[in-house]
Amino acid sequence: MNAVDRSTAGLLAAVGGIELVVQNGYLHYTLPMRCDTAPFKDNNVREAIKYAMDRQLLLDRVLYGFGYLGNDHPVPNSLRDFATPAELPQRAYDPDKAKFHLKKAGLGSLKVQLNTSEGAFTGAVDAAVLVQESARAAGIEIEVVRQPSDGYWSNVWRAKPWVVSYWSGRPTADWIFTEGYYSAASYNDAFWANERFDKLLLEARAELDQTKRRDMYVEMQRIVSGNGGQCIPVFAADILAKSDKLAHGPVAVNWDMDGYKLADRWWFA
Repeated sequence: MNAVDRSTAGLLAAVGGIELVVQNGYLHYTLPMRCDTAPFKDNNVREAIKYAMDRQLLLDRVLYGFGYLGNDHPVPNSLRDFATPAELPQRAYDPDKAKFHLKKAGLGSLKVQLNTSEGAFTGAVDAAVLVQESARAAGIEIEVVRQPSDGYWSNVWRAKPWVVSYWSGRPTADWIFTEGYYSAASYNDAFWANERFDKLLLEARAELDQTKRRDMYVEMQRIVSGNGGQCIPVFAADILAKSDKLAHGPVAVNWDMDGYKLADRWWFA
């Protein structure tokens, strides 16, 4: 069974003869802020919102622990080019730092709308409410606007200033950065542009030295995390349940169902 409900996965795993296969891969939940629209034009506002987000709360209550914390960039920890905590410290929930950035933006408080829908991902409405709750301590008042699932991707995503979204991820840092973060990309849903980032992205493609290329991708992750318009609080695991009579080798993390190759690579013991 694919796409096991996270809230009941633990109960399912307790049933005899059933095993869970958990893939911590590329899937991540995002809250893109349009960088061409006030108040998100100011990076201090974007930073305030990122610090006002309790990521652990989202991991525990929306994902039920099936996943890991995000750091406001889209490169998963399974890729060689992932920026380690030593290279890019994990952003923590810090209302005081959020207030500091609001002050730098010339604001004593902030009122914004966050558009969400169950059409974005399962638990998206609950996630928005949790973001709303954690942001209050930073003086950020968030109005959660629940949008209909029908038409969400055409009428809300890339249309409203702040929305809830997701990315299934891509198998290389270049691919995900090119599709969603390059200034001219059609899926750049934060409408973000950074000259240094664009330059590094193009140079990294031509760099044959793996160490130098990785250094470029690490710098790009720092730029996106500290300047970008994406809040990426969590990476979500893909979960499937199977009979213990079904056997398999190492499981891919690029897509669910063992990279969609379950039928080819799994067998009955």
